[in-house]
Amino acid sequence: MSDRTATQNAELALLLEVAGTPKPGNVDRRRDFDDLRFEHFMAGAVGARPGLALAADGEPVGRAFERAVAGMADQSAGNTQFGALLLLSPLVAAASDGDLTPSGADTVVRDTSVADAADFYRAFEHVDVAVDDPPDGMEPLDVRRGSEAVPTLEERGLTLFDVMSRSADVDGVAAEWACEFGRVFDAAEWILADDGPVTDSASRAFVRLLAEEVDTFVVTRNGSDAAAEVQRRARAVLDGDEDAAALADELVERDINPGTTADLVAGALFVALERGLVV
Repeated sequence: MSDRTATQNAELALLLEVAGTPKPGNVDRRRDFDDLRFEHFMAGAVGARPGLALAADGEPVGRAFERAVAGMADQSAGNTQFGALLLLSPLVAAASDGDLTPSGADTVVRDTSVADAADFYRAFEHVDVAVDDPPDGMEPLDVRRGSEAVPTLEERGLTLFDVMSRSADVDGVAAEWACEFGRVFDAAEWILADDGPVTDSASRAFVRLLAEEVDTFVVTRNGSDAAAEVQRRARAVLDGDEDAAALADELVERDINPGTTADLVAGALFVALERGLVV
């Protein structure tokens, strides 16, 4: 068993996630987008560490997340791991509480406050995050308003868990918050049961997650038809009817990025590391 701290494992999880290859449509150690490269993700992981350390030290999840995002953004490409940090912040807190289980993580997120929600909104001021337009009547709570939305949060008494729950049907990271991080813990078990290099196991877990459900980031950026196509073709990879590396090259060329699935893998790698994954 490693003596790494939860903070160190969280940073390592971010590094292992981006190093896994092939991950169709994502930056990995062999593939870059024109304006988003492997080096940016490495820098983002290192920059996020002080914020993750706050989560490990028992600071509020919202503050830890906002600080992690601010540190992550201290590189030239902007947003690299926003969603992954939104998963890792409560998972690190649960691990530091000695209860890195679905119920333990659920307790952490349900205990979040209005102040946590305010810090979540402030995090959007550090990076440009692709999000859908809010439903009619919800414009005052558009996350792109950043701190300008805080008075509305306070007026309505919305905690960070409330905010995540409201988006759970359209956002895969928010769905994890609302559903005890079920997919993250499932994928962690897949990685632990796999053989060979961890980066290969992470890649296989990525494809399996992508085949299970549409990636909500693809839905936001490219539309539901593209997301359904990506899911179908990930299933074809699992069935041996399509090559993962060729699909990865094609999706990068088409600028289709299943980023939510990558976020889930980062969370899964953290759980696996905390449960004894050897690196």
